[in-house]
Amino acid sequence: MPFVPNTSKNEQDILNALGIASFEELLSDIPTDVRIDGNLDLPPQLSELEAVQLLRRLAGRNKNLHEYACFIGGGAYDHYVPTAVDHIISRSEFYTAYTPYQPEVSQGTLQAGFEYQSMICELTGMEVTNSSLYDGGSSLAEAVLVLNGIKPGKRMLVSAGINPHYRKIMRTYAWGQRIELIEIPLSTEGVTDLDRLESLASEPTAGVFVQHPNFFGNLENVNELEKIAHAAEASYVVSVDPLSLGILSPPGVYGADIVTGEGQVFGNQLNFGGPYLGIFCVNKELVRKLPGRLIGETVDLKGRRGFVMTLRTREQDIRREKATSNICTNQALNALAATVYLSLLGKQGIKEVAEHCLQKSHYLVDQITQLGNFSSRYSGPYFKEFVLNCPVNAADVIDKLKEDGILAGLDLGRFYPDRKNQLLVAVTEKRSKAELDGYVSALEKHFST
Repeated sequence: MPFVPNTSKNEQDILNALGIASFEELLSDIPTDVRIDGNLDLPPQLSELEAVQLLRRLAGRNKNLHEYACFIGGGAYDHYVPTAVDHIISRSEFYTAYTPYQPEVSQGTLQAGFEYQSMICELTGMEVTNSSLYDGGSSLAEAVLVLNGIKPGKRMLVSAGINPHYRKIMRTYAWGQRIELIEIPLSTEGVTDLDRLESLASEPTAGVFVQHPNFFGNLENVNELEKIAHAAEASYVVSVDPLSLGILSPPGVYGADIVTGEGQVFGNQLNFGGPYLGIFCVNKELVRKLPGRLIGETVDLKGRRGFVMTLRTREQDIRREKATSNICTNQALNALAATVYLSLLGKQGIKEVAEHCLQKSHYLVDQITQLGNFSSRYSGPYFKEFVLNCPVNAADVIDKLKEDGILAGLDLGRFYPDRKNQLLVAVTEKRSKAELDGYVSALEKHFST
């Protein structure tokens, strides 16, 4: 980033204004035993030109997705982002916009939020969505708080098929509120065990939480899950990959009460893990419990169309115990990226991207399993991710394929000690046939029997 240092006079003026004699006095509260004693081990000073050249050389040591074919998923995916997305979100009126408290000067930001909400509702089949939260994990955790506010004291049932990172966030939120979360185990086919759910739901339950497709890429039996949840008078909460809704039934159709999801797949880069975009949708009955912002359409005194934040006051989410949530800002720029992406692709485009993911992932599984020493862990339907049984530790497969410019997937041993030889592989529309065939060839080269 461009940097203009303070002059000695600037620094002295700041110290005088603060009423201190030196910069060291600002650090007086930091114990001396944790502070560096002596000078930093830095090379000789450089000119600006030399510093820029050095930093470029250092940056060049990093590998990137222009050089590697990425098959890593688990919640963050290498989808193609049209050039127009970054161009539009980089415009100053969007890039620097903050909370649109004053509608008379924030119509562009408000309309972008309204359009985002409209598209997400149409995609999910839900009646209301907010104008985005932080990410998919915190959105699902916010659903825990919503249900606890409606049905306090009742436990919640959480499928083991939910992303382990998401479940950690849920437990963190639940711990502070003393909410009991009980895990629903998976069946041998890698989906939520319906019999175990039915047994667990026989006791008072506030909500049933599932992910579809789940962390392992498998498609859950969402209709049967809905029947069990609602028969137990529990709310049905579904975390979705929103891109999958280009070809899968929307959760509003199969009776979800709350829908959350990670919107990174819509026009947002991987960005080393964030910032991302949390989707949160509800039915009308829960609209007053909705965390975050809600943008509404209205008319002004002259009858002209306009947009406002609605159904909440400016301080709605910073009123401590009276607030629906402690969310007092959101990922508006990321939501704008999703809005631009959805506008560019349209209904048919989203369907085609989803179909590419589906077909390419199935092609890769078919080719890999012909090698003989690799196999698919599950036989049920999946979307764009699948679990691969490997003849060696998955970590070894990952290391070897890096030599061929391939990021092979996610080592499930990182999350589950009994899955060290299982690899979670994600295939997006970006992966070409040459890259898919190259993946298979690399496995054959390094691990042929």
